[in-house]
Amino acid sequence: MDSSKGVKQIKTKAKDGREEDHEPLSPMARLFHEPGSNVYIITMMGAKTKINPDVVKQNMIHSVLWHPRLSSLQVLDKETGSIKWVPTNVNIDDHVIVPDIDPNITCPDKFVDDYISKLSSSHIENSKPLWDLHLLDIKTSNDEGTGVFRFHHSLGDGLSLMTLLLATTRQSSDTNALPTLPKSKNSGYIKFSSAWSLVQMLWNSIVAVVMFIFTLLFHKDTDTPLKAGVGVENRPRRFVRKTVSLADVKAVKDAMNVTLNDVALGVTQAGLSSYLNRRYSEIRDVDRTNVHDKNDFIPKNIRLRATFFFNLRATTRIDTLAETMKTGKVGRQWGNRIGYVLLPFAIGVKRNPLDYVKEAKAVIDRKKFSLEPLFTHYVVYLILKLFGIKAVGKLNHKLFFNTTLWFTSLPGPEQEVTFYGHDLTYIAPSCYGQPNSLMIHVVSYMNKLTFVISADEETIPDPQRSGDDLEEALHVIKASALLRESVKNK
Repeated sequence: MDSSKGVKQIKTKAKDGREEDHEPLSPMARLFHEPGSNVYIITMMGAKTKINPDVVKQNMIHSVLWHPRLSSLQVLDKETGSIKWVPTNVNIDDHVIVPDIDPNITCPDKFVDDYISKLSSSHIENSKPLWDLHLLDIKTSNDEGTGVFRFHHSLGDGLSLMTLLLATTRQSSDTNALPTLPKSKNSGYIKFSSAWSLVQMLWNSIVAVVMFIFTLLFHKDTDTPLKAGVGVENRPRRFVRKTVSLADVKAVKDAMNVTLNDVALGVTQAGLSSYLNRRYSEIRDVDRTNVHDKNDFIPKNIRLRATFFFNLRATTRIDTLAETMKTGKVGRQWGNRIGYVLLPFAIGVKRNPLDYVKEAKAVIDRKKFSLEPLFTHYVVYLILKLFGIKAVGKLNHKLFFNTTLWFTSLPGPEQEVTFYGHDLTYIAPSCYGQPNSLMIHVVSYMNKLTFVISADEETIPDPQRSGDDLEEALHVIKASALLRESVKNK
């Protein structure tokens, strides 16, 4: 679906009759209106108490609506063909949706899951700012109510919108204090310790650019049970949350001297390997040539890659955004400031579970020490200037479609937070509208880490089992890491 076809075509004038000069969408924002890239960010929240819609609406009027992007239409300029931000008066009732729900419904958990899945098959009308909040007043197994934020990706990237959400919250233990994010050791700049490190960076970058071009032309991922077919971006998604102990992840991190991201990637590779092994075991005509382990059903030399997204900001602060929102300005942190890398996954049954983490670290370290994230960000601007936005849209769609999944991670608040007086049990962001059957989003919250799965059920009919595989993979990797540590310390 090309959402730009539905963008309102209007002329706006100032009070003195002159046409107003409105700010155009950035190329990255404009890209998310192209066919195959019409992506929405969706964030699910569980509440400990019954949600009061009136309280939420009243507070949002004095916080979220101050942000220029969330109180502006995206208007198509018929003369130039560009889309511009046009401030508008926002009716909060058009954006905060409170559906009537039978309190005696048989299976509340399934109702909430189905409701969110159904949302992923719909789009927000361009006659209003492209966001909404759905408040589901129904008690589920673990929550008294559920909130579902939905934003069109043209408004900003995941980190922008997560920071916006957290700027509207406060710490549950101190309602005057904003929540804090885990400190990042990444300064946003590549540091060179020698001439050789510069050569390594240039070589990594050249290889990445070559693979980028090859992927556009012919280098497709293997057609595994995870690889989607044509049109997947237009199908509804099923969202699954699998929450694990952050202490378990940190135990592996400390034992192996790696980062939390390395562990999350290793667990993801191990979990997907288990999932694929089971799926292939159900396929009778799978080629098992040169397979020596009778429990290994995965064909050899599978090519499976993730589009792994990088935040290009040097720093992100919740308090800065909260203060900027009060001024009615966008702020330097806002927008789609992301790049991505093509990340090969090590798929297969491994005798040593720690190899998944080791291989993940080796690959991601190489990607970090390259200009690939910057290249993929700025190539959009170059192709736009040379060939136009349609060419950019087709390029991105083909690149994403030729890989298997999206993977991204976001830091969440270190403390329990309250959203306008409603303490939250979880915060789970994800996406829909991307040309892949699978997205895995990893987010931390307090002492927990959640894998959020966005799956096309036509391709992945059992996404809950893939979540179970991720949880089991962490347990196996943690046990192996601790066993290795105990042996070393003897």
